[in-house]
Amino acid sequence: MSIDPNQQTERANYKLLTGSIIPRPIAWVTTLATNGKVNAAPFSYFNIVTADPPMVSVSVQRKQGTPKDTAANAMREGEFVVHIGDEASIAKLNQTAASLPPDQSEVEYAGLTAVPSEAVRVPGIAEAKIRMECVLERALPLGGSEASPATDLLIGRVVRFHVDEALLDEGRIREQVLAPVSRLAGSSYAKLGERFSLDRPL
Repeated sequence: MSIDPNQQTERANYKLLTGSIIPRPIAWVTTLATNGKVNAAPFSYFNIVTADPPMVSVSVQRKQGTPKDTAANAMREGEFVVHIGDEASIAKLNQTAASLPPDQSEVEYAGLTAVPSEAVRVPGIAEAKIRMECVLERALPLGGSEASPATDLLIGRVVRFHVDEALLDEGRIREQVLAPVSRLAGSSYAKLGERFSLDRPL
């Protein structure tokens, strides 16, 4: 079956993308609101950009053309913190997806613990086993129309890693100990499954 994305709705394209591009890692992002409250929200449009210097990308879909709190805060303050969701924190991560007013904290709402960062002003979440303090390298409005973009692509340069020592094995992350959680389609999530290795061709 051949499908022309221009001949169907945004929602139909969304279903094809989120059902096909799986599993997706989850960025659990904290930012600072104008009143100093710590905003937190999960995003599954997330990945690595480069390791030199370390950068990550988070795509924050707009709401009726208006940037969401995470994107607005990150663009205003120039900083954010990315955490990796895991099995131990997934229930509270899901709570931070609640649509709260900009002046309320999802960290407080979910009963999480804010912890000071070292290189940025945005606090992190103590319950996360991995967090990355980021400086906003670039924010790109994309999609939609020139007058009303559909998303804000945030590219963050990692200026500090915080990793639970139990995860580290000679500088590598022990993924079984991290127990990361990924996003599937709809309300479905996945745990780390069976692993296998393949050598790259010479």
